[in-house]
Amino acid sequence: MSKDPTAEQRKKDHIQLAFQSIVEGQDPRFYYEPILSGFPKDDKAERLDFCGKQLQHPLWISSMTGGTEYAGKINKTLAQACHAFGLGMGLGSCRQLLESDSMLKDFAVRDHMPNSPLIANLGIAQMQELEDQKALDKVNSLVDKLDADGLFIHINPLQEWTQPEGDRYYRPPIETIQHCLDVFDFPILVKEVGQGMGPASLRALLHMPLEAIELGAHGGTNFSLLELLRGNEVRKNSLKPVVSLGHSAKEMTHLINAITQEKPDNIKTKRVIISGGVKHFLDGYYFMELCRMPAMYAQASPMLKHALEGYDALEEYIRLQLEGLKMSNAFLTLKEKV
Repeated sequence: MSKDPTAEQRKKDHIQLAFQSIVEGQDPRFYYEPILSGFPKDDKAERLDFCGKQLQHPLWISSMTGGTEYAGKINKTLAQACHAFGLGMGLGSCRQLLESDSMLKDFAVRDHMPNSPLIANLGIAQMQELEDQKALDKVNSLVDKLDADGLFIHINPLQEWTQPEGDRYYRPPIETIQHCLDVFDFPILVKEVGQGMGPASLRALLHMPLEAIELGAHGGTNFSLLELLRGNEVRKNSLKPVVSLGHSAKEMTHLINAITQEKPDNIKTKRVIISGGVKHFLDGYYFMELCRMPAMYAQASPMLKHALEGYDALEEYIRLQLEGLKMSNAFLTLKEKV
């Protein structure tokens, strides 16, 4: 055995840092089983079929931004990371592209991620407006322009209601989603953007042939609160009670598990993406293991934070998340029975 040249310094570090390394509390979700597995090999990657392409890891970059000064640079950085790691991403709202290509450069990132899933994104209010105008062909054109692999329809009534300039729609979104499934030949995905969905909504969606449902749960970025913070004090204080409404990722995962057990043959949705409140790989591992359906986890704010710092910072962050996920799979099991 060769001499370890770092041993002396490492031992000094251990002595100096020992008292700073006492941790109070523990993560109650897992059993830690250190003797049943070796370290995971770096070359062992999962392959997931998604929207006609393959993902190398069950980590999704959630929809974020477009049409702002920094959006083009951010989306390019995220796309390059998707290509490097075999991940996929959802674009931020593509609403502006329905009428003009002036912002297309902010969203057109296919060249940077040629083999990775890329999903366009429109809100339910825009989809209903296009339905009323008999102009859904604009959605086909949008997906073609972006060379996207599918379309996210985001559902956000509380955000629209709290937004001073928010949109209003008057038909149940489920009707529009069904219409989209009927008329489009590309995959349709549905997400709620920050407060989650209850059992009746989840059941209705799971019974539809969607590529995925994203659980933008209560516990992550709360877009209703974000909109209230943009307004005046009277509006903020009057409407603030709505920000506490919603469902956590854990609650929705349990709801999905119960729904899938009711009548398994009625489940038509292929996959669940769990994003709201997922802060790191341990959260992602926990929810994927907890969910009875095929699942992956997503992040938005942490990805955005590191993308703003530049590609190197984002690359290091994603690499460490994926290493942590492999470690979790090797040494952890859930205490909670699924």
